[in-house]
Amino acid sequence: MSESRRRLTESVQGLRGDGRGWILLSIASGWLLTLGLRFLVPAVIPQVKETFVVDNATAGVAVTVVWAFYALTQFPAGLITDRIGERTALAGSLAMSAASLVFLASAPVFAVFLVGAAAFGIGSGFYGPARGTALSRAFPTRAGAAFGITLAAGSFGSAVLPLIAGVAVDELGWRVLVGGATPLFLAVAALAYRVLPDPIDEYAETTIDTGPTFTLREAIERVPDAVRDRDVLLAVTGLTFYLFAFQGLTAFLPTYLVDVEHIGQGVASGVFALLFVGGGLTQLAAGSLSDRYGTVPVLVTAAGFGALTLFAVPFVDSTAVWAVLAFLLGTRMGIAPVANSSVIAALPTDAQGASWGFLRTCFFLVSATGSAFVGAMADADLFDEAFVVLGVLTACAAVCFQRLGAR
Repeated sequence: MSESRRRLTESVQGLRGDGRGWILLSIASGWLLTLGLRFLVPAVIPQVKETFVVDNATAGVAVTVVWAFYALTQFPAGLITDRIGERTALAGSLAMSAASLVFLASAPVFAVFLVGAAAFGIGSGFYGPARGTALSRAFPTRAGAAFGITLAAGSFGSAVLPLIAGVAVDELGWRVLVGGATPLFLAVAALAYRVLPDPIDEYAETTIDTGPTFTLREAIERVPDAVRDRDVLLAVTGLTFYLFAFQGLTAFLPTYLVDVEHIGQGVASGVFALLFVGGGLTQLAAGSLSDRYGTVPVLVTAAGFGALTLFAVPFVDSTAVWAVLAFLLGTRMGIAPVANSSVIAALPTDAQGASWGFLRTCFFLVSATGSAFVGAMADADLFDEAFVVLGVLTACAAVCFQRLGAR
């Protein structure tokens, strides 16, 4: 057996056994749907704009609302996860998201559409903190690889669902596409509740000492001390820069391709899908590479290269080249599994859910404005310049990651 094949076999075996394969499957499937639906909306923005007669900036607000309410949910979701456990939190998140899709798809006016967007942000917001602590506890020695597989599943959903939407939206309409995902969310919610152990530590590779049990007030009081670690602050700052750029890029890349590059929507959706294909492949590699070589080299490389690809956006004028660039733009997504597992590992287990939820609220709330920023720039006829600004911010993320101490 070759050395590379032996390493792959050992990596896969480390993620299976004692029910952990089902844990990973259910969590990854839920994230596939959650993230896929979140990026389906940008793929149908041209139709949403037409339905409600709104401009780019207003449409960007809808995406911002999803991410803003997603962000605001993170801290309470972390606290609640600490109290009710990951199984209930994950299954409940998927069920709430399913209900919000029905509301979103049936919106008669844009104001109601925004309420539906907020509802989806809240429902999906409960997934992130529980997903993070569940993976860290179930795979304490393979957290990077487990995060990589889960986030890659999300990237797969982000590629396939918007692609289907872009191809089928003229035939079916955006309302059918959004509402039609409801049964899938309910099915995975049932799967998660059926297969996840409670507590999640039951099937972990090692027994994790969760320490004393704290009241809700005590858990909140412990958060400031938990998040003062220098590397935690640097990583979160870098994540904020990265996510702001990511929100702006993914919210308006399909619109940019259609309105500025004059690419047909079906082809534009295919190009957009390639971004997530590149992201998924990078996430799979990044998680394992960080387990083997450490976090800093992977984070700096992904952020630095991500900045360069954004700087290239205004100079591309060919569908074929756009396909290549979209794939390369997706490599920035390798940052997420590495940074997530690194930050969670640095947080105390007795307040891990609350601390991680608080941090996620901070960086997602700030970065949620990225889509509104790009929408406003686009309406000011500064679409190209917007991508350059996003590139500068991604370079700032690379600087933050470079200053991280080795873990």
